[in-house]
Amino acid sequence: MKRSVPLAAAFLTVAATSALAHTGTGPVSGFTAGFGHPIGGLDHVLAMVAVGILAAQLGGKSLWLVPASFVCMMVAGGLLGMTGLSVPFVELGIVGSVVVLGVVIAAGRRLPLALAMALVGFLAVFHGHAHGIEMPANASGLEYGTGFAVATALLHAAGIALGIGVEKAAQKLAPIAIRASGGAIAALGTLLFIA
Repeated sequence: MKRSVPLAAAFLTVAATSALAHTGTGPVSGFTAGFGHPIGGLDHVLAMVAVGILAAQLGGKSLWLVPASFVCMMVAGGLLGMTGLSVPFVELGIVGSVVVLGVVIAAGRRLPLALAMALVGFLAVFHGHAHGIEMPANASGLEYGTGFAVATALLHAAGIALGIGVEKAAQKLAPIAIRASGGAIAALGTLLFIA
């Protein structure tokens, strides 16, 4: 079971199209359409998995507060989109969220919890608006919103599992890597001694 979540995250990343998730086509409605929207585009998958990885990186209460902040603000953004209210630079905000979250994770610095929650909440508005504006006309807003919130939460969970799994693997590999580096140094020292 522990291995299945990172594998699922990898599958979702590969299965998502390289195009953005904003197709607006097809006869599906309700929960299915809402659920499919976040996993239908690489931009959404990367951002939502990144939120989970960030939460895992921070640990503690962040494991649920950071993803919850994203989901809550995404729903708020979705409501804006469903009502037709405009949010500027939505596509730029979505792609920018992937870059920003990636940089924050790569930097490896522990953000204060409130700052992490505010950051992901702000970025979530763009994702939510895109989900809301693309709701099929015949879909129930409640079912559609529930679908994209559930899919998002699952992507966050995959990111958390991936982050925790990588951290545990690194802890197990660190002693081996240190011993291997010691062996390499000794071998090089022996070569210097012989030469």
